[in-house]
Amino acid sequence: MFGTHDLVLFILSGLLLNITPGQDVFYIVSKGASLGWRSGALAALGVAAGCFVHVFAAALGLSAILATSATAFTVVKYAGATYLVWVGFQMWRADKKDHGSGEYCLVSRRKVFTQGFLTNALNPKVALFFLAFLPQFVAHDAPSKPLAFLFLGIVFTVNGTFVNLTYAWTAARVSSMIGTGGKYTKWIKRAAGTLFVALGIRLALAEPVS
Repeated sequence: MFGTHDLVLFILSGLLLNITPGQDVFYIVSKGASLGWRSGALAALGVAAGCFVHVFAAALGLSAILATSATAFTVVKYAGATYLVWVGFQMWRADKKDHGSGEYCLVSRRKVFTQGFLTNALNPKVALFFLAFLPQFVAHDAPSKPLAFLFLGIVFTVNGTFVNLTYAWTAARVSSMIGTGGKYTKWIKRAAGTLFVALGIRLALAEPVS
């Protein structure tokens, strides 16, 4: 289909990869646990939007630039690392705003989506993953390899979004069961913030693929 092969294997492999926790999952779970299902879902949709950036980059061959150019990889790597550390510090900051305000809720939800988008889009490792993973399922005689890349990327992202929405719902459900008073919410955010700072440092230390 669309110049691909072993589609069932691709879907199963993609689901296993999506289930494996990473920085996207940690972000989604932290928002679902601290702010509820709706915010967790918005975080998941933001991650999906960021994922599509890498899908189109892979289809257009832009991901190859990151794989072959140490300079390009370094620029994107430090941009992503800086953003992750910034998000981590933001999670540590005590929010004094009125959470009951409709305007605040609107801005907060937009921020959750945007942070999810940038958390994924600024990660060069995701771009390299697509560049390494998708070609294994593109037929050598595919009439249009970019179309095959797009098709596989869309399938992977859609399936991953369902997995992430499940993570968001589960986090929100567990949070509501154990109760998330101010104390629990504060420590969930601080734990997530610490993790994001650590992930940012880890990304900054990552080496380009040779």
